[in-house]
Amino acid sequence: MADQGEKTEKPTGKRISEAWSKGQFPRTIEIQTVFVLGAGLLVLSMMGGQIMRVLSTSMIDTLGQIGRLTVSINSIESYVATFLKWLAACALPVMFAALVAAFLAGGLQSRFHLSLQRMEFSWARLNPFTNVQHLFQPLPSAMRTLVGMLKFLVILGLTILVIKRLLDHPLFYTTTNFGEIVQFMTESVRSISARVLAGLALIAGADYGYQYWKHQKDLMMTKEEVKEEAKSSEGSPLVKGELRKRRLAILRQNWMREIPRADVVVTNPTHLAVALRYDRKTMRAPKIVAKGARLNALRIREIAQQFQIPIVENKPVAQLLFKHCKVGQEVPSQVYTAVAEILAYVYKTNRFRYYMEGQRV
Repeated sequence: MADQGEKTEKPTGKRISEAWSKGQFPRTIEIQTVFVLGAGLLVLSMMGGQIMRVLSTSMIDTLGQIGRLTVSINSIESYVATFLKWLAACALPVMFAALVAAFLAGGLQSRFHLSLQRMEFSWARLNPFTNVQHLFQPLPSAMRTLVGMLKFLVILGLTILVIKRLLDHPLFYTTTNFGEIVQFMTESVRSISARVLAGLALIAGADYGYQYWKHQKDLMMTKEEVKEEAKSSEGSPLVKGELRKRRLAILRQNWMREIPRADVVVTNPTHLAVALRYDRKTMRAPKIVAKGARLNALRIREIAQQFQIPIVENKPVAQLLFKHCKVGQEVPSQVYTAVAEILAYVYKTNRFRYYMEGQRV
């Protein structure tokens, strides 16, 4: 038998929502690594030619003027400005893509939920002794080492064949020009990076699955906690009373809209009241448009009298309809005959009313 203090129950929706509001949700840095690396490779593949042209132009200009360079305050400022311009043209697109990818990766994991509690200032986060203690805990350190070795082995297994093939390239045994060297380096980086990205994606998926499982396990609740949460979610008697009043107000608004369109109200005679409506053109059988007991039954009778809706006393039919039917539902087949007799009586005694309304003849 499980202990009362043992966490055997799945977390409730409220428990999960509170954890997310505190910034506690499954996340892994590996997903951000994959997104950032993938975004950088995508930008380089799309803008690699333009970046190479900028670098070639800058190298040609620099090497062509190296014999005429003068060193002074003004010239150094000019050289620095030119260098920063080249650097921005080459690096800014990659940096911007990496920034957007990192934000997107973090947002997807947190469902773009901003946790204000995680943003609050805390002295404990600035305490160096607390942070150093985490580094020397044996189990987390061993796990980090194991995960690091696993990453290395996965990436090595995916890239070793590509590296061997590149090392056998004729470039290493024959003379070649600079253009071929650049092309070889570009293709090598693209091939190895694609394999590394695939390996990191596998690791990220596995790590996120583990973090999700661990997060759900940490949020597990005891049976006592589930009971206490259920009690607290019910609210105070005042809140429940207010909610009951609002439901009754909405219900009575619906009655004011539906009961005037009813054909008859079947009563018990005072404890129950069920309003029925039947339209041969649109309905297969009569439908219940309102029902109530005690005070609600009295209110239904008052509205019916206000709008001159016929009221018929039939205890068995009223009890059966109230107990087994919901509002908006057709009457059950076992009372078809009884309901048909009630409606026939109502149509016969109120023939002029239905004729004037254009509903019945």
